[in-house]
This record gives sequence, C-alpha cells and structure tokens, in this order.
Amino acid sequence: MARAKQPTPVRRELSSEYISKADRKSPSEKEEAAAVSGASGSVKPPSSSSLAVPIKKKAGVATLLIDVAGIYISFLTWAYLQEKLTTTNYGASPISKGERFKFPVFLLTIQSLFAALGGKLFTVLSTPKGQPVPAMIPSRAILPPLLLVAFTNALAAPFGYAALGHIDYITYILAKSCKLLPVMFLHITLFRKRYPLYKYLVVAAVTAGVAVFTLHSGSKKHKASSHSGQTSWGLLLLGINLLFDGLTNSTQDYIFQTFQPYTGPQMMMANNLLSSIITGAYLVLSPWLVKTGLGEWFGMAQATGQEGELAGALAFLARHPEAWRDVLGFALCGCIGQVFIFHTLSTFSSVLLVTVTVTRKMFTMILSVVAFGHRLSEMQWLGVGLVFGGIGVEAGIARREKLAKEEAKRKAKAALGKAQ
Repeated sequence: MARAKQPTPVRRELSSEYISKADRKSPSEKEEAAAVSGASGSVKPPSSSSLAVPIKKKAGVATLLIDVAGIYISFLTWAYLQEKLTTTNYGASPISKGERFKFPVFLLTIQSLFAALGGKLFTVLSTPKGQPVPAMIPSRAILPPLLLVAFTNALAAPFGYAALGHIDYITYILAKSCKLLPVMFLHITLFRKRYPLYKYLVVAAVTAGVAVFTLHSGSKKHKASSHSGQTSWGLLLLGINLLFDGLTNSTQDYIFQTFQPYTGPQMMMANNLLSSIITGAYLVLSPWLVKTGLGEWFGMAQATGQEGELAGALAFLARHPEAWRDVLGFALCGCIGQVFIFHTLSTFSSVLLVTVTVTRKMFTMILSVVAFGHRLSEMQWLGVGLVFGGIGVEAGIARREKLAKEEAKRKAKAALGKAQ
C-alpha cells in the first residue's frame, strides 16, 4: 500500500508587514542552524566562510531616537500635506469656490523622483568605504519582480486618491492601517500559505472596526462638505488600493528573500525610479488616453481635462503657485520618511518599525481630527479602538515571536561555541 502523504504543517509567517535583515536568515546562519540540529544530535563545526562574517556593531539609543523622530516628523507632515492637497480649495474667494488639486499621478511622479534621488544618495552613503556601490539592478532575474513592484505601486496611489473624493481622510487612514488584510489574502490565495489562528482573529477585529467606523458616520454637515458621500464607491476604490499595496509588500518580501543580499536602499532607488518611468509615461500619453474608450469610462476628461493630467497639473500650479509649496513639501517628506524607514529596517528589527508605524498612524489620525476639524461619534471611536487594538495585539505577538527567535539563535551559538 502506498504511503499517505503527510499534511503540510502550518508555517508561521512574520507578523510584520515589513521584513528586516534580522528577519531573514543569511547563509551562515543557516549553516549554524544545521550544525546544531542534526538528526544524530551531533554538533558540526561551522565553515570558514561563516566564521569570516564580520559582526555588525549595534546602534545606540541616539540612532534609535533619530530614526523614530525622523519617521514621525516626516510622515506626520506628509500626511498633513496630503490631506491639505486633497481638501483645500485653492484660489477660494468670496466670489469663487476655488478648485482642488486633482492630479494624483503627477503628485506620485514628483515624489518618486525625489525618492529615487534619495535612494541613490542613501545607497552611496550606506556603502562601507573601500567597497563598490551595489547596483540598483544587480541581475536580470530581479528585474521582473522589481517591475511588478513599481507597477503595483504606481497603480495603488491613483485609486487611493480617487477614494478620497468619496470618503473622508479619517476613514482613509483607518483603512490604510489594515495592510495585514490584503497581504494575508494574497499569501493565502497566490502563495498557498497558512497562518496561525490569532492572525485570523486580528483580521476579524480589524475588519469589524473598519465596518463599525464606516457605518456610524459623524457630522453629516461636515461630511457633505468634504466629499461626495458615495461611501460604497469610495470603499471599493480604497479596497483596490489596498490590494495593490498588499501585492507590492508581498513582492518586496519575495525579492528580499530570494535575491539576497539585496538591500533596502537598493529597493528604494529601484522601486522609485521604475515607478517614475511608468507614471511619467502615463503623463506623457494622458492627452491621447483621455480620448480613448478607456479614458471615457474612467472619466479622465472630467478629472484632469481634455489636455491630459500633465498639462492640467502644470496649468493648475500656474494658476495657484502657492500649491507648489505643498506639492514639493509632500514629495520631500515622503522621500525623507522612506530613508528613515529603510534605515530602521537595516539597523533595528522589523518589530520596532511596526510599533513605530502603528503609533504614527494613530498620531496621524489625531492630527487630522485636530487640524481639519473632523468629529467622530462614539461608535466611530469604538471602531478606531478595534482596529488599533487588533493591530497592537498582532504587534505584541510579533515581538514575542521575535524575542523567541533571538533566544533560540543565542542558544544555538552557545551550543556551537561549546562544541568548538
């Protein structure tokens, strides 16, 4: 009788939406793990290559504080300028309502160009003296997944900005805090991975929180003045945005795991440069795309005008030059924020970054309430509590998992030292 195939055990995935160098096993670490876990229980000595790996000096508290402050300051300012750009009526006067900035691809292109230059500078400065600067695209094999990341990143932003025309910024921020949902969905459907029970409970709490928040709106007067009120359509657009975000994160994880030692600065440079090329091509072709059936279906002419998004954005900025300050400030803050994120990933653990990210999103929501006069009902605050409570529990479990892995690694190294 043929032997029955054993079921595949549940593989615990990293709880973080980010993966740092510390979360990925290097070849030398794999050798050490194999050396202390042989079937016979014997301990094998490590290879000479593993002994030659230099030990990286740990960063101090000052570096940690600088990274955390950089993430907070840059992304809180970035979020403030994002909401200001999408809600301000530029040129408003007693006789004119003014007009709003409605050119998301143009805005994304400016930010991507800033971030590509920042990524190049970051790569050069982070390369040790005496070593060559790593190539942005080290091999042909890495190009397809990099293009997929750039493509999904370029597609995500327009859907997110379109959603802001139908939902308020608080709902947008709350839903964007739930990146775990699309990441898990894509891993389950595309990569056939399984997750422990607590992850599904976290997803249920987060989903319930978003639903409670959306169904119990605050001030109707304020709501009507800030967006169209087509909440269902806005949530659909935001859902597409989150799916593209999830595919971007999943593909980035695949790149970091498959093409080691590909680094964060290289990813930042490549992703933003390729995104700039894709969105730049769209801007150049937009006058032609407006006149196609696809452009008519998406209502591109109503959004950007018959001349296309590039000409429409430049004309808008010529009429309202004060908007340049917000556009350039938004791009600069996004670039600086990415540098601090990738530096945190390469210097500290991904668990720390998730903690900073969750609290930063909470502060972003508070800033939006204070700066733009949003009013939340009691049920909406309950929804906020469910979302950030679920994310907080997930981050706490991730921290325990990370500490357990570090403890196991210390024991393995201790056993290896005794064997020598």
